[in-house]
Amino acid sequence: MNPESGAVVFPGQGTQRHGMGKDFFEAAAASRQAFEEASDVLGWDVGDLCFGSNERLHLTEFAQPCILATEIAMFRGIQSLYGFAPRYFGGHSLGEYTALVAADAMSFADALKTVHIRGKLMQQASPPGAGAMAAVISQNLNESLIAGSLAGLPLDVANINSADQVVISGRIDAMEKAEKRLQAAAGGDPAFRFVPLNVSAPFHSRFMTGIKEAFREALHSVSERLNPEKARLVTSNVTGRFHKGIRSGIIDDLVAQISQSVRWRENMQALAGRAATIYEIGPNRPLRNFFTSMGVSCQSVTSLSAAGRVFA
Repeated sequence: MNPESGAVVFPGQGTQRHGMGKDFFEAAAASRQAFEEASDVLGWDVGDLCFGSNERLHLTEFAQPCILATEIAMFRGIQSLYGFAPRYFGGHSLGEYTALVAADAMSFADALKTVHIRGKLMQQASPPGAGAMAAVISQNLNESLIAGSLAGLPLDVANINSADQVVISGRIDAMEKAEKRLQAAAGGDPAFRFVPLNVSAPFHSRFMTGIKEAFREALHSVSERLNPEKARLVTSNVTGRFHKGIRSGIIDDLVAQISQSVRWRENMQALAGRAATIYEIGPNRPLRNFFTSMGVSCQSVTSLSAAGRVFA
């Protein structure tokens, strides 16, 4: 493997699991230091929350910094153990912040503080039980057709994950009608599935708009410490292309990402156009199949033993 020929991608919220990152914490000093730094920055024991059975791990305001901390701990552990040095970086939703840290475009401490605020704001944006998200699975999905099918409903296209999966987000009481409309639009495709997701709010939808200015303030507090040139190596969920290396543009994209579609399919195309090999690092591996669906190989690392098989 040429360690500089590849790209690394990081999954987002929903990938958290009890025990995540513990094997890296125990085996690699760089990983242990990452968890310790995260605890110092946030003021609570991140490792304890990640490694134990505390259900707070699944609350958005805790899940987001815990996933970020775990992914950076894994990434730094793999760097120290195997000399991993990818050239390009991408991340799905929350994972975009991990990608910015891994690329040295944003400091780990700034990212931790930012996503903790992000998680709190996103949880507060919608009353409990009012919002929902669902994955629409079918062959050769057309974003415009899906958006048209949702016309007049309090629902938006949240994630364009692949040619076969799009996630919608919005009011829970509109989901049943959306399912019927989308099934009709699929024209009897036997592969059609409508899968409700286990989330606590309608992320990447119009219902997040009200928190954008508060989140912009949080990003402005760290903006002077961003490295725009390093950000050129990271894909933007909002544009589907690599960040342009303009500080104000990075902030604008991260603010917009809260309420706009994650254009992950275009992110994958951008990364595959530059990198010979794609690696996914995180507590779980939702991104690998998205790459596979477009004919791009992606190797996933969810544990220390898997890292040994992939990088040794």
